[in-house]
Amino acid sequence: MTRLRLRSALALLTAPALAGPLAAQDPAAIEHALRFTVRAAGRPDTAMELLDRMTSWHVPGVSIAIIDNWRVVYARGFGVQEFGARRPVDSTTLFLAGSISKPVFSSALLRFVEQRKLSLDADVTGMLTSWRLAPSPFTATEKVTLRRLLTHTAGLTVWGFPGYEMGAPIPTVPQVLGGVEPANTPKVGNDTTPGARWLYSGGGFTIAQLVATDLSGESFPALMNKLMLRPAGMTRSTYENPLPMPRWSEAATGHEKLDTPVPGHFHVYPEMAAAGLWTTAADLGRWAIALARSVRGEPGGILSPAMAREMVRKQVQQKPPFGTRYWGLGVAVAGDGDSLVFSHGGRDEGFVADLAMWPNKGRGIVILTNGVAPQIFGEIRRAFAEQYGVGGDARPEKAVVVVPEARLAAYAGKFVAVEGKDTIVFDISVAPGGAQLAVLRPELRRSLPFAPLGSDRFVNLESGVEWTFEREASGVQGRPMSLFTMVGPRKRQLTRQ
Repeated sequence: MTRLRLRSALALLTAPALAGPLAAQDPAAIEHALRFTVRAAGRPDTAMELLDRMTSWHVPGVSIAIIDNWRVVYARGFGVQEFGARRPVDSTTLFLAGSISKPVFSSALLRFVEQRKLSLDADVTGMLTSWRLAPSPFTATEKVTLRRLLTHTAGLTVWGFPGYEMGAPIPTVPQVLGGVEPANTPKVGNDTTPGARWLYSGGGFTIAQLVATDLSGESFPALMNKLMLRPAGMTRSTYENPLPMPRWSEAATGHEKLDTPVPGHFHVYPEMAAAGLWTTAADLGRWAIALARSVRGEPGGILSPAMAREMVRKQVQQKPPFGTRYWGLGVAVAGDGDSLVFSHGGRDEGFVADLAMWPNKGRGIVILTNGVAPQIFGEIRRAFAEQYGVGGDARPEKAVVVVPEARLAAYAGKFVAVEGKDTIVFDISVAPGGAQLAVLRPELRRSLPFAPLGSDRFVNLESGVEWTFEREASGVQGRPMSLFTMVGPRKRQLTRQ
C-alpha cells in the first residue's frame, strides 16, 4: 500500500457513531438505502440501489457482512469477480484485504505473545535471527518494540507496499526489509526516535512478521492459520501469497483502473502481515466478533480479556496532517463504553476494504470491493447507520437554491491548477437540465454535478465537496475567475484559462 493509498484507506475508518438505532433492523434493506453525503434541505432524500451505485462508480464486485447481536446476520456478494466476465461475487468470494491484514495479524501476534510469555515492550532486535535492524542514532536510547510496531510509533520508514505483478520475481522478507533486489521498496529503518510520534509504517509490521516466523520457525501462513484464522472461524481465509492457483477461481480480480482488470488478476504481497490477507467479508466479521467477545470476557474469544482490552485501548493519537484518531495495537479506536469501536481500512492493488466493530453493542460491518471507489463505502455505511444506528457521519443539510441557467453559464469554462508535476484541470459546464454545474472527470468516465448554494458557492451532494468562486470584480456582474476547494486540510485554487 503506497502513502497515497494509505491515506485513502485511513479515510475509510469509521467516524463517531450516530445515536439511536431504529426499532427493527433489516440487514438486506441496506441494498436499497444508499445515501449521498449531503442532504438537500426541503427536497426528497432519495434512497439509491447498491447495484446502481456500483455501476455509477465502476465497481465490478462488492461483498458485505453485517454483524448484529454478536453474530454475522447477513453476508452477500454483488456483481462479478472480474469486469467483462460472468462469474458472480458471492459470500464466499475471496478478496485481498489490504491493511486489514494488520489487525488480524496483530491479534495473532498478541496470542503468540501470550503463549510464549513475551514482552510487548522488549527490544525486538533480540528476537530477530534472519535479519537485523541497522543501528541508528534514533535508537540509541529508545528501542523498537512490538508495542511500538503495532501502534505505528517505532519511528520506521516505508509506509506501504505496492505488491508484485504476477510472474515477477518475489523477494524474501529479509530482502524486502533490506531494500535488496528484487524488492521494489526502500530499506526499512529508523528516521525518527521510537516512541516520539505516530508514523504509519507497513515496514514496521513486516518486521513484526519476521519476529513471528523467526521465533516460531514456521511459515507465516501456517502460523497465522494456527494462531488466528482457524480459532476465529475464518475457514475461507489465508495469508498465502501468491494465492495457490487451485483457489484462483474463488478469488476476485482487482481493478485499479476503471473497467480494467489488474494484469495477472492481482498482485503478490510477501509483506503478508501488512497487506497479504485473502479473506471474505463474513470471515472478517467472525474475527471481529471473536475479538469483541475477548474484550467482553465472553466464551468464543481469541485472546485473554486483558490482552484484548489492551489491543483496543487508546494508546497513541495521530497528529495533523494525518488526522487525530487514536490507535490501539493494530486497530484504530474511537469512543468509550458502549460507543467503543475498533476499525481499519484496507487498500491493495485494485482492492479496497473497510471494517468496523462496536464490541459492546455487538454490531459491525465489513465491506470489500474489487474496484477503487472509496465513495461507495460512505454510501453503504450510511445505509447501515440508518438501520443500526451506528457507523455513519451526521449528514449535513444544505439549502440548494435556484439559479437561472444564464447565470450558471458564467461559471462554465476550464479551471487549472499546477501542483508540482501535476496539472489539475476542471472542465466545468452547465449540467443537462440547466439547474446545476457539472465537472467532467475523465478518470471516472462521468461528470460530477455541483448544486448552487448561492453567493458563488456550490456543493456536490455525493461527496460533500464544496466550491467557492472568486470574481474578477465585485458584484454579480464580475466574471468568476478563480475556484477554491478543499483537498483534505489544504485549500486548492484553480484559475480560469
